[in-house]
Parts: sequence; C-alpha cells; structure tokens
Amino acid sequence: MTLAYIRPDKNFDAAGEQLQLINSYAHSKNIVIDDEFIDHISQNKRLEQRTNVTNYFKSNEGATLLVYDVWVLSTNMEDIIQMFSCMLKKKFSIHFIKQSVIISEQSNAVLVLGLIDQLRVRMQNDSKRVTGRPKGSKSNSKFDKHVNEIISCIKEKKCVSEIARQIGQSRSSLKDYIESRELKLVAHGSLVHPSLENAEEQLINKISCPD
Repeated sequence: MTLAYIRPDKNFDAAGEQLQLINSYAHSKNIVIDDEFIDHISQNKRLEQRTNVTNYFKSNEGATLLVYDVWVLSTNMEDIIQMFSCMLKKKFSIHFIKQSVIISEQSNAVLVLGLIDQLRVRMQNDSKRVTGRPKGSKSNSKFDKHVNEIISCIKEKKCVSEIARQIGQSRSSLKDYIESRELKLVAHGSLVHPSLENAEEQLINKISCPD
C-alpha cells in the first residue's frame, strides 16, 4: 500500500503544490499511489487532537508513505519525534521527496535525527523572520481538487478545452492554472529534481551542533 500524505500550512506550501510534487515523484519512480490523505486540521492542533491522522496511520501498518517534507507531518518537535517513532515501529517506509531520502526501521539513527534537526533549524530560522506567506508560494485554487484528474488528462494528451469541459470549468482559467502549477512538467515526471547523490550523507553532515 502506497499512501500520499498532504498537509497544507499557511507558512509553507499549499496542498496543490505538495500533491503536484508527490505525483511527479511517483511518476518518475514508477510508484502507484493507492490512497491520498489531505489533512486540513488546524496547524495549532497537537497530535493527540489529530485522531483522524493517527487512526489513518494505524490502519495502514507497513505502508509506503510519500510526503513532501518533514514539516508536513508536524511543526511541533515533540509530535514529530512521536510520529517518527510510531511509524517506524509500525514498519512504515517514508519517502521525503524534498530531501531525496527514504527512512524505515532499518535506517541509520543519525539519518532520522538529521531530518528532525533540519526541521528544528528551519523552524528556528523562520521564527526570526517577519511572519507572512513565503515568497513564491502559491495560494489554494478551486482547481486543486481536480489536480489528479487534470494530470491524468494531460498524460492522455487531451487538450485544455477538452479537460475544461470534463471538469466543468472555463478554458482560460484552467490554462492559467496548468501553466502556473507547471502541470505539464508534473505529468511527465520532470518537475522533481533528480535524486541527490549521497543525499543521506549530505543530510547527516548538515546536522547543527553547538559550538
């Protein structure tokens, strides 16, 4: 069972952007996604209040999980440690697309800690900046709920007018959406950067230690 987990965050990337990158990654690796979970629970909720998420993961023990970045799981350090511990105990294999690494119960402990430390550093740096939407990130769109269907149509070489009729939307708006989200690149698996060479080693080397 392969799952895609998406959790939009007002300070990071929207659901549509995450889904596009996950689909592009899956296409490039010949991975078939069996289910998608888009988590819209408030970012302020702690793990014990996210029972829909914990129950979902419990019911899919041993699954392969595709997630864009560590912050998607949680931006709370206690929660992320608990989620890592429980999912690895339940034999999940987790693909972190941005970092080009995969962790499982057999992974080097330093690699797992490196992912957690990377999140810690990012949260620490972000807390020093002025709050607001990051430069270059895109807002949610009415087309986001159709993104998988749109990508499938592009793969089938359907024209924009045909896709627009199929999903009941205007051609011009859809054309703008496809271009702004680079969906043609997504459909052909060319949006995700090639896997980094020695990605695990690079991640471990970036662990920040006190002076």
